[in-house]
Amino acid sequence: MMDLLDQTSMKKKVRVGGVPEHFNLAWHLANENGIFSQEGIEIEWQDVPGGTGAMCNALRNGELDLAITLTEGIVADILNGNPSKIVQFYVNSPLRWGIYTGVHSHIKSLSEIQGATYAISRFGSGSHLMSFVNARNLGLSIDASKDFLLVGNMEGARKALASNEAQVFMWEKYMTKPLVDSGEFRYLGECSTPWPCFAVVATDEFIKNESDLIATVLDIVNKSCYELKFKEEEATSMVAWRYQLKLADAKQWFSELEYAYSEEIDEIQLLSILNDLKSLQIINRLPASEEICYAPNILVHANNEY
Repeated sequence: MMDLLDQTSMKKKVRVGGVPEHFNLAWHLANENGIFSQEGIEIEWQDVPGGTGAMCNALRNGELDLAITLTEGIVADILNGNPSKIVQFYVNSPLRWGIYTGVHSHIKSLSEIQGATYAISRFGSGSHLMSFVNARNLGLSIDASKDFLLVGNMEGARKALASNEAQVFMWEKYMTKPLVDSGEFRYLGECSTPWPCFAVVATDEFIKNESDLIATVLDIVNKSCYELKFKEEEATSMVAWRYQLKLADAKQWFSELEYAYSEEIDEIQLLSILNDLKSLQIINRLPASEEICYAPNILVHANNEY
């Protein structure tokens, strides 16, 4: 018994936060299957239904060591003083944001959303920042001072749309589809991120003290992602069951999913992302790559003329 207690106490704890959604299944499987434990790591997972805005706050407050955040949200927050860095991209494929209104809303199409109030989880969250991407795509304008209602999470958004306090809400398409199928939300359309949607982020303090531990964690997760992606039939059934999705929806989501599989952060891709974010006024300047990402993981190209 003492040996077991000693082994447990010797494990290095890593506090990891992520949304309670299908994208993070690879983390849960590696944890449940004891892969982290075999390497002397204890993952303390925290579901964060408030999304990227809430995780940014938790990183700032030292409540998390690592987080799986939306790319646009964490880049903006790092430039606003969050003492963290992207240590790798996690999902390279875009996130497909569904655009919704309440079923009793007067809004019937995207052409009618000018001047509507957007329900957002937090300022700086994906539901906030992607509204600007969608507005650009549609040639619309948003008044940042009055067109947003802070609702905290999905449950808050459901209440806001039902009461008509807000008329528009954007969230990951497949996780929100059950609310469309049930008749609670009306689906208006979708908007995809023009960049890799999720990044793994570590606090500067954790990078300083535990860079080797971070590398081990990322290696385990990348292998778990690879194994999950190439067990399509088993994986889609698991996603449908765990996240209460229709099997057809789970299969469609999984067919679009592209994990990063690597710690390497391509500098050309990163510069393209930063230029996109600046053009959308999500960030107000172009930072050096090392200001945003963990420098040893940045893949620098020779004769880079970007």
